[in-house]
Amino acid sequence: MQPLSILFGAGFTCAVGYSFGAVLFRNTCTDPAIRFVTGSAILSALVFAACALGVVFPLTFLALGTLAIAAARSEWRISTPKSLKFGRIWLLFVPFLLIYAANAMAPEISFDGSRYHLGLVAHFFREHGFHPVRENLYAAFPEGVEMLYLFAFAFGRHSAAALTHLAFLLALAWQVFTWGRREGREVAGLCAAFLVFASPLMGVDASSAYIDVAVAAVAFTLFYVLHLWSESGSPRLLAAAGILAGFAFASKYTAFLAVPYAVGYVAWRSKRLAPAVAVAGIAAAVMTPWLLKNYVWFQSPLAPFFNQYFPNPYITASFEKGYRASQAAAVWREVPLQLTVFGSLGGLFGPIFLLAPIAIFRRDLLLPAAVFGAGFLANPGARFLIPSLAFVALAMCLTAVRATWICFTIMAIHALISWPTVIRHYCRADAWRLDKVTYREALRIKPEEGYLESNLPDYGITRLLDRVTPPGAVIFTQVPIPEAYTSREIRVGYQSAANIASRRVWFTGFVPEHAPVWRTTFRFAPRNAAGFRIVQTGSGATEWTVHEVHAYEGDRELPRGNWRVTASPFPWGANAVIDGRITSFWMCGDYLRPGQFLQVAMPAQRIDRIAIDTALDEPDARYRVDLTDEPPQFEQLPTPPDLRRQAAAELRRRGIDYLLAFDTEFGADDLRTRSAAWGIRQVAEYKGARLYQLP
Repeated sequence: MQPLSILFGAGFTCAVGYSFGAVLFRNTCTDPAIRFVTGSAILSALVFAACALGVVFPLTFLALGTLAIAAARSEWRISTPKSLKFGRIWLLFVPFLLIYAANAMAPEISFDGSRYHLGLVAHFFREHGFHPVRENLYAAFPEGVEMLYLFAFAFGRHSAAALTHLAFLLALAWQVFTWGRREGREVAGLCAAFLVFASPLMGVDASSAYIDVAVAAVAFTLFYVLHLWSESGSPRLLAAAGILAGFAFASKYTAFLAVPYAVGYVAWRSKRLAPAVAVAGIAAAVMTPWLLKNYVWFQSPLAPFFNQYFPNPYITASFEKGYRASQAAAVWREVPLQLTVFGSLGGLFGPIFLLAPIAIFRRDLLLPAAVFGAGFLANPGARFLIPSLAFVALAMCLTAVRATWICFTIMAIHALISWPTVIRHYCRADAWRLDKVTYREALRIKPEEGYLESNLPDYGITRLLDRVTPPGAVIFTQVPIPEAYTSREIRVGYQSAANIASRRVWFTGFVPEHAPVWRTTFRFAPRNAAGFRIVQTGSGATEWTVHEVHAYEGDRELPRGNWRVTASPFPWGANAVIDGRITSFWMCGDYLRPGQFLQVAMPAQRIDRIAIDTALDEPDARYRVDLTDEPPQFEQLPTPPDLRRQAAAELRRRGIDYLLAFDTEFGADDLRTRSAAWGIRQVAEYKGARLYQLP
């Protein structure tokens, strides 16, 4: 029964998407691929609405889909171009389609698919809609394609989502072919379609619960619809262009250029402002719900980016700066490699694409290729070039393929060198690719559990968590695990400001450099004061962390119960500096720069000394107190003997129930050998992963 539910989930999703597209276009456009992709954008928006209303149930989706299909019943016809010749050359597509379908139907084992793409989908399904996920920065990314996965997931779970993604590859390849045919170059279009369809990276991405191929299909459909509109001027095509442009952004931030591309194209071709404004307005209507969701969840419409302009307690500006710096370094390091014969363009896309430079002769296709491939500069992974691949393939074939025999020769060579058993002979060992036909797993002849256990790292851990922890348990770990296969809440150390703070709390317990034993004391002549400000004067690519702030009159420490603490640029959590718990702290949330401050307001009283307790790992931190110009004094305090137990208690106060540590990661040895000092108890172990219950 499971294979049937998978097929139904994916097939029903595609049918509903096609139906919405058919209702939108009517007789304006009968191309099945364009209808499917555009209608899927409408379905995605409706699933978003269902999530917002909290009515995500299989019955809800079944009713929605049935109504859509019924409304489109008069439009349910699949038209094919006249005089289309389905010769034997089309058989080259079949083995690739079979292996893609088998891998898509097999249990989901892709890294991102099993961790956050379907992890979030599974979470929304369990919660019957949107439920704030603020400890996972990936929840801030737009999830337009994941909404389609949620619709399919309701009926066929993980594999139905992956099979839905595969449908976008079919739609993309079909449109590439028909575009070539529109130009009177059917053979060239067929060749380009096959180059796209049989590309190794396209195959493995499309048969996984990723979103890159879907984004590529949306991009090409937008390109196609804009050209159809320029020929007919149909308002339905104009509306479709706006929907597709907005859906590109709603699917992936790096596709945001689809909006100015569509608006600019319409303004250029129409020579009027009104159509361009209409496209922009429709695109904005599709995009805005995702921006509002982020504003409600993260206090930032563009989270997890632009946190300097939209400061929030969930994702710090320093994290974003570090991420951007690492990506910029990767661009300069990886781009030359990716674009050479030894890199991913020649390997994972197929060696045929080493001929890509000849695409320069089709400048009409270079602009969309550049626009939709620009995301590669933000994240230099080969799959970020996927949205531009169809344009490059078309440009190559329209330039070079002039005879049928050339087309057939290129297709045969591409088929041979793109077959999974051949790829491994020339690709890097760690290249992402399909390895084998998995029809036994696809049909569940081989049990799903055994396949996942053998092929998805850390899958066994997720099942362990569901067995040994109660529902609602929160598990903290430094290593992402396949969240799509567990119902427990997983917090990963780097995925939010709160998680980064929790990781530092953990490290405070056993890393000497993180221990809050460095005291900076400012002394001055006794005076009456109603508060003071601690101002940062240093700069550097590290954060400023303060554990405790004390004020004295002589030998008497002033009570802090009625103090109020504010801070800039990260005001959240500033009261941690007066809570009396040395393992809690305030982090400024940005790299060190002059002007950052902590400010204390208190009842006016006599004061002559201020002491600030920090850790030893901040050599670039320099600060002053506004009550004096005298230089501070420094001393190192003794490390508290129960620091580990205090750190464990602080993690518990932060809402964490369990620590999941892998034997090979930093800090795991200390947890294992000094469990008594931490006050924790190991409750389970699986292949070097140990689960500890916090006190």
